[in-house]
Amino acid sequence: MRRSLQLAATSPSRLLRAGQSSRCRRCGNRIDLYQRADLRPIALHPAELAVSQVPEICRWHLDQGIAHPHGDGSAWCRIPHAVLCPRRIPTSRISPHLQAARRQLALHTRRLIDTGAFTPDARPASPAEPIRPVVQILLAYYLADSPLEHIRCVAQTRHRHRCPRPVLAPDSPAGIWKLMPISPQRDQLPLPEALMVVYDTSSLPYAEQLRWRTQRCPVHAATPGAADLTLAGWRVFDPHRHTAHLHNRLPHHPAPSHEEE
Repeated sequence: MRRSLQLAATSPSRLLRAGQSSRCRRCGNRIDLYQRADLRPIALHPAELAVSQVPEICRWHLDQGIAHPHGDGSAWCRIPHAVLCPRRIPTSRISPHLQAARRQLALHTRRLIDTGAFTPDARPASPAEPIRPVVQILLAYYLADSPLEHIRCVAQTRHRHRCPRPVLAPDSPAGIWKLMPISPQRDQLPLPEALMVVYDTSSLPYAEQLRWRTQRCPVHAATPGAADLTLAGWRVFDPHRHTAHLHNRLPHHPAPSHEEE
């Protein structure tokens, strides 16, 4: 008999175990998404590896669905996908076993591309809107993982699929593109650019801003009991770490055509 998945009342994460798998945007290989203790997401390689094959700084373990950056005393551990991703340059020396695993993932990526099952994420910059805009929600700045119109709801539908509706709903109040001052964090040096483009939602009602923060469409925002199938794509914005996504020109959208009037 088919059994419906349910969230445990004591679960520190709203994610269902069956919904944490995804695909790397760079290489197309499978990744498992988990939350860390600081609520930031991390993509881990699906399989466990022997501790002897993984550098100490790359070892992670899971405890009650939360990823922790060290071993748990066992002979096995998890490793971040970024270490094995064939489309990334390793930041530290890796063992021959991990190098062989990277080659296997590279071969799988090539097969996915050759068969048309995967297209690497290489979208060109658009003059109309930043690819990864900075968004102000509930007085905090976040970096989106895609253009506003591509941000999808993270909730699970009745058919156990991810909701296809966008967060930027056409029938809901919208935010405003603004030029706002860059505010470095404490003990950070000032940046040469004084202003940055921000999609500001501070003028929206609290419920709307909370809907954006939880990355839900209006339908699932009204059903808080629905589980999430993936983590929200927001990253806490750091002007020094995310300088590549700073823009100082407001997006320009083409004027509507009046030919049919």
